[in-house]
Amino acid sequence: MRRRSRDVFALTALLFSTASCYAGDADPQEFTQIERGRYLTVLSDCASCHTVPGSNRPFAGGRSIETPFGNIVAPNITPDPETGIGSWSDDQFDAAIRGGVGPDGSRLYPAMPYNAYTKMSREDVLAIRAYLNTLTPVSNAVEADTLPFPFNIRAAMRVWNALYFKQGEHRPDPSKTAEWNRGAFLVNGPGHCGACHTPKTFLGGDKTAQYLQGSYLQGWSAPDITNDAHLGLGKWSKEDLVSYLRTGHNRITAATGPMGEVVTLSTAQMSDPDLNAIATYLKSLPGKTGGASLSPAKTPTSTTVGAAVATSPLPPDNPAMAAGGAIYRDQCSACHGLDGKGVEELFPSVADSSMVRSDDPTTSIRIILRGARSVGTRAQPTASGMPSYGQELDDSEVAAVLTYVRSRWGGIADPIAPKQVSKVRLDTELRPD
Repeated sequence: MRRRSRDVFALTALLFSTASCYAGDADPQEFTQIERGRYLTVLSDCASCHTVPGSNRPFAGGRSIETPFGNIVAPNITPDPETGIGSWSDDQFDAAIRGGVGPDGSRLYPAMPYNAYTKMSREDVLAIRAYLNTLTPVSNAVEADTLPFPFNIRAAMRVWNALYFKQGEHRPDPSKTAEWNRGAFLVNGPGHCGACHTPKTFLGGDKTAQYLQGSYLQGWSAPDITNDAHLGLGKWSKEDLVSYLRTGHNRITAATGPMGEVVTLSTAQMSDPDLNAIATYLKSLPGKTGGASLSPAKTPTSTTVGAAVATSPLPPDNPAMAAGGAIYRDQCSACHGLDGKGVEELFPSVADSSMVRSDDPTTSIRIILRGARSVGTRAQPTASGMPSYGQELDDSEVAAVLTYVRSRWGGIADPIAPKQVSKVRLDTELRPD
């Protein structure tokens, strides 16, 4: 009996000493790596693709990602050993993230933006792995290969990589400030901003000559985010850009659609120094017109079918301007104002919006047809919304009001043709809300 008591005491002491080892004597270096990995996961916006919206199973995959070649389903990246990444080695994880090579040697599709993540270091990637290893393993087998023939032939990615993929870590520019270099790393590396905002070739590779000058994806036109004064962020201050990334709102506009999700899951959780670094870098990019005020000689030519090219603001007596102005005063001015300035931090300014004047009016047309809800964040919880006018206005009326706001306040932008509205209306009818 006495010996049994001693054995129980010894076992209890062992259990307490083991518990204190994990609770009080945890390796601070390991904790630092995990926290660094958590933040890098935020910077990389991994949750946007690998978590189904509304799901209580973060990073378990299963979300369908639209590409021009078909839909790809995001895989499970929880540490489940059978359906996730739990059985992957560090080398396999690094090869997938920075090299686009799966654990079985197959080539990954750039929907997983390894062509941007390659700018991270191996230490960065292993920190992400350390964080993912702390997640609850979720058994969720995902069939990612859903592309039709011939795009389902992964070996073809060798050709794509030869054309568009340059492997290698970010190298700072010694002629630039530390803040600029940090911003360049964030935008071009983990932030992978070019995945949405850089135009693509017919093979889906970046048109590097049009870097961050706007593109089209998933039924939205991603705007020009260079410092172009007419089409990009030239009229935004650095503070405007930081506010937009932190809260989803600023004095000019509000984040909606896919960008609203980016703000919620990524930029709103970034540190102020990193937001300032991103703003510093983006404000340094000249864009299509060199960042200067647009002159008629530099007016971009629209590539959208059915649009006429404007070389100066349309006169008020233009039929589209007259019809559009009447619709604007009746339907839009209550929120956006007769002067088009809106209400700061609440209703966007259509007079100052570069998105309104974009070469690709898809997003503007879509928002009028289907409405939109801006993002709500902790810093700016009021998520203002715009109602849908798709049932109230026909294609010619939508084209007229957009032509009006694109030219009314000194803007020089192509008029919108009804056939452009018809195209977006048909596309959005086939998409979920």
